[in-house]
Parts: sequence; C-alpha cells; structure tokens
Amino acid sequence: MLNSLVLTSGHLTHIEKGERNPSHKALRNICKALDVPFQQLMYTYDKELNEEQEKYGIVNHIAYNKVLAIDNINSFIDCPSSTPSASLAIKVPDNSMDNTFEKDQYIFIELNSPLNNKDIGLFSINNEIVIRKFFLKKGKFTLKADNKSFKDIVITDSDEFYIIGKVLT
Repeated sequence: MLNSLVLTSGHLTHIEKGERNPSHKALRNICKALDVPFQQLMYTYDKELNEEQEKYGIVNHIAYNKVLAIDNINSFIDCPSSTPSASLAIKVPDNSMDNTFEKDQYIFIELNSPLNNKDIGLFSINNEIVIRKFFLKKGKFTLKADNKSFKDIVITDSDEFYIIGKVLT
C-alpha cells in the first residue's frame, strides 16, 4: 500500500504524530488508499478540535465521507468578504430561525466545520436537513430553533445525525 502512496513508512509516521503535514498530493493519495473523499476531508484539514469537541465526539458526526445532494440550483450569488470560508449559500427553508434569519434569506455555510456549543449549523437528522443552534449539554447533542413553535431535537444514539456545516454570520 505504501508504494502506491509514494510515502515511506517514516514519513507516514511523522504525519501521524503531527510532526509533518502531508502535501496535497500525498493527502490525495492517502485518501484514495483509505477510500475517503479527498475534497470533503480538505474542509476539515486545518481545523483543530477543542477539548469539548473531542470529549463529545464531534468528529464522529462530521459528514466527511458524504456529499450534499442539491436538487435545485438557481444561480450564483456574491460571497461577502466577511465569509471567506463559505463553501455554499442556501436559502433558509422555513421560519424556524426567525430571530436570526428570515425565511428565504441566503445563509453561507462552511462545510464539515466542527461546531462549538451554541453555533448555528446545517444538519442532517434522519435524512431531514435542518438549520438549528447546536447545544452540547450533559453528553447529549440538542438542536434548537429560535422559533419556539419548533420542538427541540435531542439527538439519540439511534439517530442518523451529521453536521453538514457551520452557518457563517
């Protein structure tokens, strides 16, 4: 396997220990050997998890091996300089986040970004896409809407839950 990667075991050991960073070409080859999509991994490449994110296993819910399927593309929109890490813009589909975003307003998403407590994110929960505020409390993930007519979503072990990305404000 290492021959196909053009990496020596010593170089790979330095990468694993965090002593060296792989080049993009080396990282692409590592991803290919591990059957991990390169582009999705690149979104998380330079992100470091804080203690709370590690404690709650945030990395287990980042959809690094999935891509977002978009059913309808209307156009390009300008990306403000205040959101240079935006990967895409989506329209807010409902009034669940009324105090923060209006329905049909465009919001900018940084794909596969680990979230901190109270960050607003784009999530997939049991194959439904939602925009909610992310809470870590007592070992549980909870997704909360601004609009109180929407129930909190408490993530359980039986839920298929992915963090698609962080909403940039």
